[in-house]
Amino acid sequence: MRLAEAYASATADEIEAALAGGKLILYSVGRPPSPDHNVTRSSVLAEYNFGSPAFDDAKTPVFAENGVVALHVGTPGWARAFSADGGVVADFSAGAGAAEIKCDSISATPGFPLKVLSLKIALPAETATYEKTEFGHVYVTGQDNPYRKLSVRG
Repeated sequence: MRLAEAYASATADEIEAALAGGKLILYSVGRPPSPDHNVTRSSVLAEYNFGSPAFDDAKTPVFAENGVVALHVGTPGWARAFSADGGVVADFSAGAGAAEIKCDSISATPGFPLKVLSLKIALPAETATYEKTEFGHVYVTGQDNPYRKLSVRG
């Protein structure tokens, strides 16, 4: 999970409160370096509207509808969560393995439902640094593992 700058020091309870009535958009690949960057190269797979409150007592996400119809073909790779006023709160990893968001399918197909099974708010959040090189690449390093890097063109 990577938090937007406005939520950098937020607690799990504050993040859950910010998501109440907000939105979760599930994307394929092409995750931006941070939630403060625009989404430029990723397809929207599905959109979920959080209930209010956004999580129940068991910390399970509550959506107005869970099992929304997928919009495009793709493999869930990440998701962006928004507050009710449209502000970006956080980006989450999605998929199999150690992903923060787990879905009921490993791929999305237009016209078929895609359900979020779990969403984990993992604090402390991952921080990312980035810099442009002479070739126009951005290298993002996760704080939890200094050897993990992501190269983004542009």
